[in-house]
Amino acid sequence: MRLKDRVALVTGGASGIGRAIAARFVAEGAIVVIADVTTVVREGGQPTHEWLGIEHVQTDVSVEAECEAAVARVVARHGRLDVLVNDAAITLGKPLLDCSREEWDRVLAVNLTGCFLMSRAAVRAMLAQAPRGEVRGRIVNISSQHGMVASPGDIAYGTSKAGVAYLTRQVAVDYAAQGIVCNAVAPGKILTGKTGRAIDPAMIAYSEARTPWPRLGRPEDVAGAALFLASDDAMYVTGENLMVDGGWMAY
Repeated sequence: MRLKDRVALVTGGASGIGRAIAARFVAEGAIVVIADVTTVVREGGQPTHEWLGIEHVQTDVSVEAECEAAVARVVARHGRLDVLVNDAAITLGKPLLDCSREEWDRVLAVNLTGCFLMSRAAVRAMLAQAPRGEVRGRIVNISSQHGMVASPGDIAYGTSKAGVAYLTRQVAVDYAAQGIVCNAVAPGKILTGKTGRAIDPAMIAYSEARTPWPRLGRPEDVAGAALFLASDDAMYVTGENLMVDGGWMAY
């Protein structure tokens, strides 16, 4: 029960990694609210909020007003916000010359600007609340190994995740003195139930060749790392980008 009575908001919590994080946080005693544009579970199954008996807030993280409203709703309902997980993201799967300006803008709007908007709203709320011990609030961003090495044929996604890693460090440094902890988890290839390019045999073969561990990742692998960074076990860890990649970046 490492998150007993902590209030957590998880964006992109309807499916995949976000769903696994929400489930793990609930199991560890947290009061969890998920924010997503949909309640449909990409990998199938009962909607996450129904499955876990938690609240779902309809939120497009690229829209400033919706980000502000999601945080305000959590604080109004539960009195505080202890943990924000920025998981909401989209992919495109196009190289430079095939990527339109509109497609570029949309990926950056969700993956990077959404992280900025949600973090800004959360930090404002966290600074207004009493600390628990030394910490007023924690942010866990979901970045990617493709924010540090090229994402083959997916320029917008890789660029957005590089921005998330930088934003993580900046927020951590700027607000450490006020008790805000900000870290990121950088997953490798995680099998989340996505279809299309994500499970294209060539892409799976590429990921398997790059991953020393004898399997690809599961959402639960990322959830465990997010739990660590959201808990008091990570008391002197901030500004870090924790790899959960089966050794991808060590290869």
